[in-house]
Amino acid sequence: MDSTYTIIIADDHPLFRNALFQSVHMAISGANLLEADSLDALLSLLKKEDEPDLLLLDLKMPGANGMSGLIQLRAEYPDLPIVVISASEDASVVTQVKSHGAFGFIPKSSDMRELISALNQVLDGDPFFPEGLITNNAACTDLAEKIATLTPQQYKVLGMLSDGLLNKQIAYELNVSEATIKAHMTAIFRKLDVKNRTQAVILLQQMEPES
Repeated sequence: MDSTYTIIIADDHPLFRNALFQSVHMAISGANLLEADSLDALLSLLKKEDEPDLLLLDLKMPGANGMSGLIQLRAEYPDLPIVVISASEDASVVTQVKSHGAFGFIPKSSDMRELISALNQVLDGDPFFPEGLITNNAACTDLAEKIATLTPQQYKVLGMLSDGLLNKQIAYELNVSEATIKAHMTAIFRKLDVKNRTQAVILLQQMEPES
């Protein structure tokens, strides 16, 4: 496939990033490849780059708490095709990635042939999700849909709750008032249909990738 595609590889592991770099070059000759090793670096790159064709995103990067990076990117760049590349092959993770608007999911265990085939399919405009890794588990799907209703800021607050931070600490980190954090938490509890922070954190942990 010949093209001048601009593709961003966002992964904090240099060895895997390099392997992915080589695989993408084999799949797409002449591609303009850019790299980022954290969510902050990726967001800076996206501000400078004019409409990249594809983002290959690792869920576990500095600055990204589980799905929060994907949620934030989806909110800020709704038209950017995002394919998640992850070591986790848990069906609930793949289902949640899809529900948050990713265009595809490629397991890190994929061999070169599978990777090239998946990349070509995505760049042809067809989503790629491995067969057998999308669950129809109603409870899992329902939970993913609830979490998908959170705004990026609400998801960030929920992630900080999960890390054990107090309201005043979260307010300080996000540079907002404690009253704003309380308002976020009220909205989070309502959207997730829970009564307190413990229940909210348990829900979030059920949806986190393990590796």
